[in-house]
Amino acid sequence: MIKPTLAALGGQPLSDAINSAKLSPGRIRIEVLAGLTVALALVPEAVAFAFVAGVHPLVGLYAAFIVGLVTAVFGGRPGMISGATGALAVVMVSLVSVHGVEYLFAAVVLMGIFQVLAGIFKLGKFMRLVPHPVMLGFVNGLAIVIFLAQLTQFKVPGEGGPEWMSGTTLYAMLALIGLTMAIIWGAPKLTKAIPAPLAGIGIVAIIVIVFDIPVPRVGDLASIEGGLPLFHIPMVPLTLETLEIILPYALILAAIGLIESLLTLNLVGEITGERGGASQECMAQGGANIITGFFGGMGGCAMIGQSMINVKSGGRTRLSGISAALFLLTFILVASPLIEQIPLAALVGVMFMVVIGTFAWNSLRIMTRIPKADAFVIVLVTVVTVLTDLAIAVIVGVIVSALVYAWQNATRIRAKSYTTPEGAKVYQIEGPLFFGSAEGFSQIFDPANDPSLVIVDFMDSRVADQSALQAIDALAVKYETAGKALQLRHLSHDCHRLLNRAGQLIVDSDDDPDYGIAVNYTVKTGSLGGGH
Repeated sequence: MIKPTLAALGGQPLSDAINSAKLSPGRIRIEVLAGLTVALALVPEAVAFAFVAGVHPLVGLYAAFIVGLVTAVFGGRPGMISGATGALAVVMVSLVSVHGVEYLFAAVVLMGIFQVLAGIFKLGKFMRLVPHPVMLGFVNGLAIVIFLAQLTQFKVPGEGGPEWMSGTTLYAMLALIGLTMAIIWGAPKLTKAIPAPLAGIGIVAIIVIVFDIPVPRVGDLASIEGGLPLFHIPMVPLTLETLEIILPYALILAAIGLIESLLTLNLVGEITGERGGASQECMAQGGANIITGFFGGMGGCAMIGQSMINVKSGGRTRLSGISAALFLLTFILVASPLIEQIPLAALVGVMFMVVIGTFAWNSLRIMTRIPKADAFVIVLVTVVTVLTDLAIAVIVGVIVSALVYAWQNATRIRAKSYTTPEGAKVYQIEGPLFFGSAEGFSQIFDPANDPSLVIVDFMDSRVADQSALQAIDALAVKYETAGKALQLRHLSHDCHRLLNRAGQLIVDSDDDPDYGIAVNYTVKTGSLGGGH
């Protein structure tokens, strides 16, 4: 199973969440505190991803605010959190380094347009083609990526660049991380008045500030102080050359953003017991990125780590996501001196607990119980996610799963045969006839020794594609050359339409769709051009 249990996440049972979804005072308190927890964890993430993309920290913070707010209001799943992400930042950096940040803003706007179009044409429904092993590899790989991303917090400025911590600073950092994780684990057992991650951040921050413990703080990354994001049309030439520059980046960013968002949508849906919303999420992500591009943000998508923090903190409605975005804006405008004092160790501890809750530990136990191909896909997607990015990993996983499925079905085609009292030979085909099984299909028959009339019965088979049509045409030619007749029986509606459209049926009436009667269709050879 890929879904973490609500108990493991420190959240309330689903039934309680549903019953309290009317935003009672208690529910509002939980949602707002969950939003505050998410906002605190968003700050170092947004700053770090801005550095990865090669832009000013406020560009990342503005993106986290705008994308988070718009998707919280209009997104396809309450409880999801969106913002600036590392998966997009690693793509943006080359565009920024070569052409500048204004081209990035233009690419983000175009990215949003593509995502809106994906929502309009309901392309999100194709996420149902992502197999379960790919989902397992996705969450495992993403958990590892989140873990590895936290390791950068263990570096401090040095003469030749960032250096790994050592000595007292490292020990203090590790101790505070351990304390934060212990608080998050134990707090729900004592009280649920405030989210466990918020309790961990608050207690550890107080300890560090009161005792002036020398560990890195948020302010050591960068100052987060700023003003309101201002409307800004990207300063790029409106020419075909500009489009040629930003189009490839926009397509890649749109694809990565939607894949990560829709997979997060499915994962949060598993936890909250909700379905649907894919097209709405595409529209919301697209609209958010269009707005972000015009307000100086780097764009973004759903964040599985922050979404898990929100769920873990009890967030179940749109209010938590809205609160997170508004708290983040408040940090930028008025509370930056306070937020910059929060120790990074507390935020790293929260993210480590997210890693533990996100990783599908059950996938390790079932490796020997599932088909070897599925186990391979889980490992493959996990490794590719870590080494490259999420979009490539998912695409690779789907392709490998599809090839495995095609191969398995290609080996399943077989036939039983018998001779009727009238002397005709009937081949009862079992298994789908498609590109993978076309060669095996042709080897079933014996045109040289078969009687003058051969009937191919598709009761337990389906004619699926052009390769299947070509295989039938080639088989009919062999029997025609031998002076024998080939007929098809028990064609379903879809098979009949496919063959009739190809011009292969001499009888042009769909009177055998439901296997009510046995009508034999004579094959018209040469309709596909005969050859290659």
